[in-house]
Amino acid sequence: MQQAITVSTETRQRVAAYLEQDVHTPVSNMTEAMALSEGEITLALPQHMVARAEGALAQQILEALPMWGKVTTIVHSGGSVFEFKAPFPKGKVAHGYYNLMGREGQLHGHLRLDLVTDIAFVSKPFRGTESYYIGFFDASGHCVFKVYLGRDKKRQLFPEQIELFNAMKQELAK
Repeated sequence: MQQAITVSTETRQRVAAYLEQDVHTPVSNMTEAMALSEGEITLALPQHMVARAEGALAQQILEALPMWGKVTTIVHSGGSVFEFKAPFPKGKVAHGYYNLMGREGQLHGHLRLDLVTDIAFVSKPFRGTESYYIGFFDASGHCVFKVYLGRDKKRQLFPEQIELFNAMKQELAK
């Protein structure tokens, strides 16, 4: 297992000061202005917004997600954002990867879970609306991917997913 992301007191203070000015900006948009990685900023959020779990728990978390129903999986790559709105697929370990086994039209992929050092359970407003996600980070602070709780046709969060999120956070976060 690789070394976890380290967050300094100075980084925590800088993030707190930024949030005093604008709490609604997505963390991924704060990285350039703050010259910090997304992982550093996320893990420096105030305690009421973030709970940290060890990267070694990634498979356990991913194995639970398919039972949650529709979620939004986000992958940032090269300045682009890919979104998949569907139930998170089941997976299995083979050939050094956690292989996502989504049906046609769903998310497929091969995840190197051994590179995930930190997991963040985040409860932070996103552009003015209540938002919850689980972020998976590597040792450099890069966000490998995020899984946001789903929303119904009226853009309301699914209450049962909030309960599942909070229960998992309570059980697994430090």
